[in-house]
Amino acid sequence: MKDRNVLLTAINAKYIHSNLAVYSLKANAGPYAGRVEIAEYTINHRREEILQGIYDHSPAVVGFSCYIWNIGYVLDVAADLRSILPDTVIVLGGPEVSYDAPAVLQRNPFVDIVMVGEGEETFREFLECFFDRGGGIEQYRQIPGLCLRKAKCGESAAKVFFTEPRQVLPMDQLVFPYTDVKGLENRILYYETMRGCPFSCSYCLSSVEKGVRQRSLPLVFEELQFFLTNRVKQVKFVDRTFNCHHEHAYRIWQYIGEHDNGTTNFHFEIGGDLLREEDIQLFRTFRPGLVQFEIGVQSTNPDTIRAIRRQMDLKKLEDNLSKVRKNHNIHQHLDLIAGLPHEDLASFCQSFRDVYAMEPDQLQLGFLKILKGSYMQEMAGEYGIRYGNRPPYEVLSTRWMSYDDIRILKRVEEMVEIYYNSFQFQATMKLLELCHSDAFTMFERLADYYEREGGFDRKHSRIARYEWLWQYSREYFEEREEQFRQTLTFDLYLREYVKSPPAFVRMREKEYVRFVRAFLDREAAGPEILRGYGGYEAKQLFHMVYVDEFTLDLKGLFEEKQVRQTAPYSLVFDYKHRNPLNHSAKVTVLHR
Repeated sequence: MKDRNVLLTAINAKYIHSNLAVYSLKANAGPYAGRVEIAEYTINHRREEILQGIYDHSPAVVGFSCYIWNIGYVLDVAADLRSILPDTVIVLGGPEVSYDAPAVLQRNPFVDIVMVGEGEETFREFLECFFDRGGGIEQYRQIPGLCLRKAKCGESAAKVFFTEPRQVLPMDQLVFPYTDVKGLENRILYYETMRGCPFSCSYCLSSVEKGVRQRSLPLVFEELQFFLTNRVKQVKFVDRTFNCHHEHAYRIWQYIGEHDNGTTNFHFEIGGDLLREEDIQLFRTFRPGLVQFEIGVQSTNPDTIRAIRRQMDLKKLEDNLSKVRKNHNIHQHLDLIAGLPHEDLASFCQSFRDVYAMEPDQLQLGFLKILKGSYMQEMAGEYGIRYGNRPPYEVLSTRWMSYDDIRILKRVEEMVEIYYNSFQFQATMKLLELCHSDAFTMFERLADYYEREGGFDRKHSRIARYEWLWQYSREYFEEREEQFRQTLTFDLYLREYVKSPPAFVRMREKEYVRFVRAFLDREAAGPEILRGYGGYEAKQLFHMVYVDEFTLDLKGLFEEKQVRQTAPYSLVFDYKHRNPLNHSAKVTVLHR
């Protein structure tokens, strides 16, 4: 067995994610940091793999970071770990256990300790006690921020108690969590410059802590430079409502713009209505893909907004998002939450239409989760909210929305994910909008078609999703068959060269193929359009780029939502040069 080592374990939702909590705990462990190891897994690992991985570390202490998406895995692994490493101290922390700590200990006799709230200082003091003072209940009870048993671990009926509450740390006292990026090269790195939130949204745990603490800007700039120097692919700020303090946000955005390395993307959760004109002017100078925004709209129903204690200027939000969108350089992701108070199905449909009309790059249709410790949990009875009794505690019905309504929205959510958020059907969805009275009806009818044909019962390849949309359009909009054929062909090849195209793609006639080959001959001899393909012969280029003829005015379709017939023109799909926001191929018009 290793010399009383400590293992911090994270079970993430996906491999691309990293866990800021465990890195921050290790970085802030003071003189004990060298005795702390980190092990990261995902919920896609088999529980046996996680158990074996932890066992191989032979930890004297193992700590788990607990969230709604991994708590089941954590408890299963921890229970088995108690059997094979009976002397190991098992510690839980994180939002899923902080607000229910006594019940967690009483229900799970294999857990020794729950760390409540912010853990950096608590964890360091715990390590001091464990390594230097022998550990034990009497020693641990002197450490603020813990929930303990009064008797030894394993006695599930034993009473539990809290130690003194832990006072929060000033942000500048926290040690930067990253020393290098080894092992994290292809993953999202999470970062925070503030804790707390000035708002009190009833469904969010950030509202529990009053006030906002910020990290001083000189420290932030130094840490941002670490990400930029190491050319990290994406840095995701976990700050809630990042721009709640304008000067703090503006100067960070300014630094990122001035020190752009051409690679790193920065993700921010912002209040869209809080943006100012000087922010928008600054954004115009940004490289496409430098930053992206996630904006929680949640609902456009005024009664709902008031009930969830949210503040939002909807008109200002629309105006600001429109200004940002016109620059075509920042990805905007908007969120809606189904199951909020005072929102029935009709009201939610209107909220969906309102947000869809803002033309977000992605629209996240989420469902209310009743988080432990939130005000929404307190109000669940009054609102008639029924929700799952296991994580993620998702809404099943409310006074205003039945379970049947929720099921409708679940099917619509899947259609939105496949046909809107994937960026794979941009032209076709614009055309489909013209065929329906509104956006929600469009997705609802598409979901009904999937349901009728058994489409929800199995997984589909990328090509199959195009074919489903082709069949749907032919059944309901036969008069527009040729238009859908062209938009689907455009969308298909906008993503990648398809060697075995589906049935809706017309075979290129021999005369047209000769035209394409002549174009590629010219490009191989002296590139004018296909720059970056130097050294390739025409026959090689034929399988590297795609050229096809269209009569549909796709430019008009995108910008004016009109379909006009024009003289035939060709489009060249260049896969070496892609849009950094949606990864679509560069498209160039080639007139015959």
